[in-house]
Amino acid sequence: MTTPERRTLPDVLPGEDRAFNPAPGGAPLFVDLVPASCWFTNVRSNIAPADWDRVRRMVYGRAGNRCEACGEPARPRQKIWLEAHERWAYDEAPTDEPFASFGMPVQRLRRLVCLCTRCHETTHLGLAGLRGHHERAFDHLCAVNGWTRSEGRAHVAEANALFEERSRTEWLLDLNILLLAGIQVLPPR
Repeated sequence: MTTPERRTLPDVLPGEDRAFNPAPGGAPLFVDLVPASCWFTNVRSNIAPADWDRVRRMVYGRAGNRCEACGEPARPRQKIWLEAHERWAYDEAPTDEPFASFGMPVQRLRRLVCLCTRCHETTHLGLAGLRGHHERAFDHLCAVNGWTRSEGRAHVAEANALFEERSRTEWLLDLNILLLAGIQVLPPR
């Protein structure tokens, strides 16, 4: 008998929006900087390691074991893996309960995507820069989207401005799509 916390996850989590893409123009790959006020509040730090393993494997499987941004498979010999990445919506005036009653903005998990190591690094361009990989990540951003360097720089400037704006706000965390799938949400570790 399967215990509730170990049951198979559906390919689409309850309430997950598989079409959610906050990128300008719907670009497949974009810089998605998590506000500084939300650092260390990701899915992985808020669920048990065994549940994270189930979630990430489900995400890889439903993507056909390919990156959802560039279409490439994992290439272990080149140290390119598949990784699960959260797509967040930021709701400054939530109307749904219990969030409306708190009177605070909400960082809401809307979607989980499968990204290769290169695309995931690009998505977190600030972290890529701290690791000395900014140019590599930036070049990958432009290549995947078919952008000129000028278009890429404009996108990065917009992403940085949005990061600065959102970082001035304290956000409540909404992981309801995990709860609705029967995954226990824990205090961050």
